[in-house]
Parts: sequence; C-alpha cells; structure tokens
Amino acid sequence: MRAIIVGCSHMGAGLAMNLQAKGHEVTIIDREKDAFKKLPKVFHGQTIVGFGIDKKTLEAVQIHLADAVITCTDNDETNALLARIAKNEYRVPQVIARIYDPRKADIYQSFGIQTISSIAWGIQRVTELLSYNQFDSVWIPDNGKVEMIRIESPALLIGHPVRELTSAGEIKVVTITRNNKAFIPVSGTTIKAYDVLYLVVATSAIQKLKAMLGR
Repeated sequence: MRAIIVGCSHMGAGLAMNLQAKGHEVTIIDREKDAFKKLPKVFHGQTIVGFGIDKKTLEAVQIHLADAVITCTDNDETNALLARIAKNEYRVPQVIARIYDPRKADIYQSFGIQTISSIAWGIQRVTELLSYNQFDSVWIPDNGKVEMIRIESPALLIGHPVRELTSAGEIKVVTITRNNKAFIPVSGTTIKAYDVLYLVVATSAIQKLKAMLGR
C-alpha cells in the first residue's frame, strides 16, 4: 500500500512508523522541516517539506497513485479540506482526517470523509473505565444460550493456568488483554494480575463460573 500522511505530528510520525513496519510505502508531508525530527532514524520513507493543500506538492508525491491519505495537521479545517481534495479530485480509495473537535466530525462525515477524534475516543474510553464491571456480559447471541463475559483476573487464580478456568463445552477463555495487548491463550497460559479475560460461557453455566471465581 502507498500511503501519504500530511502532518508530522506525534500521531503522524507514529503512524508512519507503524505503516512502515507492516511493509507499506510511506510518504509524509509537513510544512516545517524540523517536524521530521520526530521520526526515528530507521524511517526510510519519503519526507517532503511543503503545504499539504498545495496541489503542486500533492502531485509531486503522485497522490493519484496513493492507496491512502491520512491528514494529521493541527488544524481541523486543513485536515477536512485536504481530505475532500484527496477523495473528490484524486479519487484516493482510503481517506482519513484527524479532527480535534468531535462536534465537527459528523459534519465532515456527511461529506463522505472518514474521521478520527482522539478527544472523542478519550471521552469514550474514560467512561468505559469508570463504568467497568468486574463481571460484565459483553455479548449475547440471538439464541441466548451463550454469553461472552469480560472479567478482571480473579484474585484466586492469579498465577494459575487458564485451564483452571475452563469447563469442556461450558466455559472457555478465548482472549486475554494484558498491557493493552490482546492475545489468544492456550491451556497453560498463566493468569496474571490486571489481566482482562474474555470468556465464552454457556448460559446454564453462569453460576458455575461464579463459583469458580469464588463469588
């Protein structure tokens, strides 16, 4: 994938490195040369000093061949304008604009621009953390016979293997989130403090699960 990032902010620089690590070709544009100091020395993509809304700059980096354009400047209007140019004039398949003011996101999305807002995400995440339930049902299919349960690592099972929280055909740990990274455990995976476990549980086994958790 060929990606163009406009704005070498901390987000832009971090995104450039993530995309590069996944094998994508990355070009990053910023009006300030010093902004590129945020990029590690291992970045081997193209850096261009220029204004992202300048068509000469965009055409110099062959925007018409880009698979994605992500706008990360510090100005919502610039991000939205550039996103519209990339989408409507150059027909870039994937266009994403960073929007600081979440109140503007719906407006820009009505123009067909995909937006992200770190403020909106932060508000949602804090709300989730404050309302977090230690035994939280997060999904129930239509037949109502199975639930997905989210729990904090049970004190009684810290240091124990996942298999001690398993019952064949009734209870299975399918995912663990640890240090903000999710992975699929095996039966011998050790449960650690502050883990968040996602279990698939037969509705008929909910009380059995609570007993296993010491509740």
